[in-house]
Amino acid sequence: MDIDWADFLKGMLKPLAATAVVLMAVVLSMVQKLGLAREMIYSMVRAFIQLSVIGFVLQFIFNQKNGGWIVAAYLFMVSVAGYTAGQRAKHVPRGKYIAGASILAGTAITMFLLILLNVFPFTPRYIIPVAGMMVGNAMTVTGVTMKRLRDDIRIQKNLVETALALGATPRQATVQQVKRALIVALAPVLDNAKTVGLISLPGAMTGLIMGGASPLEAIQLQIVVMNMLIGASTVSSIMSTYLCWPTFFSKTFQLEAKVFNAE
Repeated sequence: MDIDWADFLKGMLKPLAATAVVLMAVVLSMVQKLGLAREMIYSMVRAFIQLSVIGFVLQFIFNQKNGGWIVAAYLFMVSVAGYTAGQRAKHVPRGKYIAGASILAGTAITMFLLILLNVFPFTPRYIIPVAGMMVGNAMTVTGVTMKRLRDDIRIQKNLVETALALGATPRQATVQQVKRALIVALAPVLDNAKTVGLISLPGAMTGLIMGGASPLEAIQLQIVVMNMLIGASTVSSIMSTYLCWPTFFSKTFQLEAKVFNAE
C-alpha cells in the first residue's frame, strides 16, 4: 500500500482547520455552563482518530482483490451496529444479538438484490460505502423499534395480558404495539426521503458533486441510496419485532415479568 505521506499530511490541514468550529461550540458550552465541553472535545478527537484509521484500512482493502475483505469489513460494521442498537434497547433480553441479526438480515437481503440487479458491482469501492450507509441507518431504526416495542408493551401490559387470557397469541396480543413501534422508527427515514433535495443535499450526493461529478449523475446515485435505505431499514425493523417476541413471552404465552418490571 503506497501512501504519499507529504500529500496526506498536507491534506489533513483542512480537517484540522475545521476543528475551529468545534472549539467555538466548546467555548459557547463553557459560557452557558452546559457541562458538555469535555464531551465535545472527546467526541472530536475520537472522530478524528477513528476516521483517520478507517481511511488507512479502506485504502488497504481497496487495493486487495480478495472478496473476503469485503465480507469481513461488512460483518465488522454489523457487529458494531448490533452492539450499539442493543445498548439502546438495553431492557430487551439478548438485545445485542437480536439487533445484530436483524441488521444483518435487512442489509444483506438489500445488498444481494442490488448486486443481483447489477446496480452496484461487487467491489470494495462500491460495496463498503453502500453497506456502511445501510448498516448505520438500519442500526438506528432497529434500536428505536426494539426499545419502543418493549416500552409500549410495558405501558399497556394489562391490555396485552387481557388479550392473552382471551386466547390471543403473542403476535395477536401485541399487533398494535408492533405497528406503533415500526411506524415511529421508520417515520424519520420516510420523512427524509420525502424532503431529500428540498431541505438539504444528502451526503452521498454532496460528496459526488464536490468530487467533480455532474449533479445529474449525483442524483442518480442518491435515488438508489434512498431506496436501499428504506428497504434495509424496513426489513431490519420488522425482523427485530419477530426476534423480540420469544424474549417477551414465556413458553406458556405469558409476559416475562423480568423484562417488563424494569424501569
